[in-house]
Amino acid sequence: MNDKLAPDALIEAALMTQIEPLSEKAMRELCVPPLSADKLIDVLSTLKARWHNRALQLVHTHEGWRFQIDARAFERLGSLQEQRTPRYSRAVMETLAIIAYQQPVTRGDIEGIRGVAVSSNVMQTLQDRGWIEAIGHRDTVGRPALWATTEAFLSDLQLSDLTELPPLTELGELVLPDLMEMPSEAEEEAADTQAAEIVESYTEEGSSLLN
Repeated sequence: MNDKLAPDALIEAALMTQIEPLSEKAMRELCVPPLSADKLIDVLSTLKARWHNRALQLVHTHEGWRFQIDARAFERLGSLQEQRTPRYSRAVMETLAIIAYQQPVTRGDIEGIRGVAVSSNVMQTLQDRGWIEAIGHRDTVGRPALWATTEAFLSDLQLSDLTELPPLTELGELVLPDLMEMPSEAEEEAADTQAAEIVESYTEEGSSLLN
């Protein structure tokens, strides 16, 4: 009696249960004996066909392969969750857009573009989300940190590299439209109409980055 799982069943289970995306090397070595590259292609093709037109889809990201919820199902499933997806202020989204398209940048660069001070909370929020990181320091007075986006940022937007970043007017279509919250009174004072106009003029039509 053969009690070994078929490669497609084993890899499917791994993809369904692992939080992080799986690399092709990890999936090949999961099987005994390890799968060849051609055999793994066949397995992935089988799984993609098996899950075609379902609410879960097998996708390839910058970090590897994973299952993710189809965008058409996400909104309906969100109503089942007691805790809603975190919402981010306009200041957070504008800061992320500037870093994504102008990296590497210092905090001073960001403030110069936005026209207002960038609070520590904004930078910390983006770091906690795993979207930005300090990659070095500019060789100027004070040696300010240089900020850039991370591999997690690319993975969340399903991009292979930064050259695939869409025009700013289309970027919001890649992420969830309910992540932007209405600015609080304090935020409106910090990011007033003048600041919004500065960002819009700098990025042609402004940005509407959403997760």
